[in-house]
Amino acid sequence: MGPEMTAHYHQDTGSSAATPIREFAVVKRSVIVSGQKTSVSLEDAFWSSLKDIATRQGLSLSQQLAIIDAHRHTGNLSSAIRLYVLDYFRTRATYSVMIGERRFVATQDIAPVSPA
Repeated sequence: MGPEMTAHYHQDTGSSAATPIREFAVVKRSVIVSGQKTSVSLEDAFWSSLKDIATRQGLSLSQQLAIIDAHRHTGNLSSAIRLYVLDYFRTRATYSVMIGERRFVATQDIAPVSPA
């Protein structure tokens, strides 16, 4: 039995046939979280991002899901995963911007050396 999928479709301008947009498809997956079997419904973009985050942190997917489950503030695990992924990348983006700003300010504070 395959995963349940709800696909969104768009009209291709070159053809009259509707084609699925895979990254927007919501796929229901069975997972084990803290020893309990449950299911989550996530778009492929969130699922692949979650796996990427777990790999970056040296965790298995099950370990990452258990951490999210233990710290979630919502009754819906799928929603908690989406929020976790969003927060992870938002934090990384903010950190990158702050580092860039510090580097810019640091280079602006250096007085140019004038030839003698």
